[in-house]
Amino acid sequence: MGLIAVIVAAAAGFGMGAAWYMTLANPWMAAAGIARGPDGKPAEGDSPLPYVVSAIAMILVAGMMRHMFAMAGITGAGKGLVSGLGIGLFFIAPWIAMNTAYAGRPAKLALIDGGYAVAGCGVIGLVLGLFA
Repeated sequence: MGLIAVIVAAAAGFGMGAAWYMTLANPWMAAAGIARGPDGKPAEGDSPLPYVVSAIAMILVAGMMRHMFAMAGITGAGKGLVSGLGIGLFFIAPWIAMNTAYAGRPAKLALIDGGYAVAGCGVIGLVLGLFA
């Protein structure tokens, strides 16, 4: 049951990312300095590599969150959601902000990417809480 929970939670986090970045595609591309092709999509966006890396990352994040939740006794949708939001807000988003700042990238990029970290971890936590 644990592996199924991790896979479902990872898929939910991945889906959240798809919705997040489709909604914020224009400001994200501008903040990230990504060149657009004539179709409005990223000029060099044909590689499947980012999607493969994202899928693997979501499985790793969901797997570790499941482990942490089990160790901490976090069960139920509400506790899973709040714990996931906390992980995104207090662990991942600050790290993204730090990397963005050191790279001299716009703060807007850190807000968009960090916002996804918070929302994505919240969704993963919610799903894991439902399985607990």
